[in-house]
Amino acid sequence: MIMVQKEQFIKDLEKLRQNAPLVHNITNYVVMNTSANSLLSIGASPVMAHAIEEMREMVSIASALMINIGTLSNKWVEAMFLAGNEAKAKGIPVILDPVGAGATSYRTDTAKKLIEDVQPDIIRGNASEIMALAKAGIQTKGVDSTAESDSALDIAKEMAKKTGAVISISGKTDYITDGETVHSVEKGHPLMGKITGTGCAASSISGAFASINNNYLEAATEAMIAMGIAGEMAGEQADAPGTFQVKFLDSLYKMDEKEIGKRL
Repeated sequence: MIMVQKEQFIKDLEKLRQNAPLVHNITNYVVMNTSANSLLSIGASPVMAHAIEEMREMVSIASALMINIGTLSNKWVEAMFLAGNEAKAKGIPVILDPVGAGATSYRTDTAKKLIEDVQPDIIRGNASEIMALAKAGIQTKGVDSTAESDSALDIAKEMAKKTGAVISISGKTDYITDGETVHSVEKGHPLMGKITGTGCAASSISGAFASINNNYLEAATEAMIAMGIAGEMAGEQADAPGTFQVKFLDSLYKMDEKEIGKRL
C-alpha cells in the first residue's frame, strides 16, 4: 500500500519544480548522465562533483547530497566523507546509495563506514545491498540484486532503527521504512531493470524530494512513486530498453496531476 496521499505527492512535486533544488551527486561514471537528466526532467538541478578541493564549497550551495559508491577510488572515498560530514554540519539531507555492497569487501566496508561516520538520512539500495550491509550472508551479483525486496524488509526495519536512517529498498515492490512504519510502492515496469542507472536515479530523486520535504520517510516514498509512475508511462510507449530510456526521461518531465490521478 502506498502511504503518501495523492494530493500531497502532487503538491510536493509542484514544490520541487518551483524550487528546482540543487542536488550534489558524488556518483559513478556509468550513471552520471542518466542521474543528471533524471533530475533535470523531474524539475531539480543536478551537479556532479567529486574533487576534494571543491567539496566544502559545492556542498555549501546544495540542497541535498547523494553519495553513490558505484565506481570507487581512494580519492573519491575521501571526498565522500568530506562532503557527507559537511552536509550534516550544514543540515542538508544526505542520501547513500551502497551500489554493489556485498560484491567486494572494499565497497561493503566503505558503505558501512559512511553509514557510521556520516549518518545518512536515507539509504536506498536493492535487497542484496541492504542485506549485505546487515551481514545477512548475501552476496550481490555485480551491482544487481540476487534477492527479492520483501526478503530484506525485516532487516531494513532493524537497520533503520539502528542507524536512524530511512531505508528504501527497490524491487518489484519498493519498501520504505523508518523502522516502525513501512510504506510500499507497487509501480514501475520490467524494462526498468534492463537499463542501467534507474536505481541510481531513484537515489538522486530521493535527494530532490528530501530537500523540500523534511519527513524523509515521505520524501523517500515520493521518489519511488515518481520513478514508478514514470516507468509505467514509459512502458506504455516502448517495447525495448533503448526507447524505454528516452521515454522514461520524457515521462518524468510530462508527469502531471492528470497522470498522477490516473495511476495513484
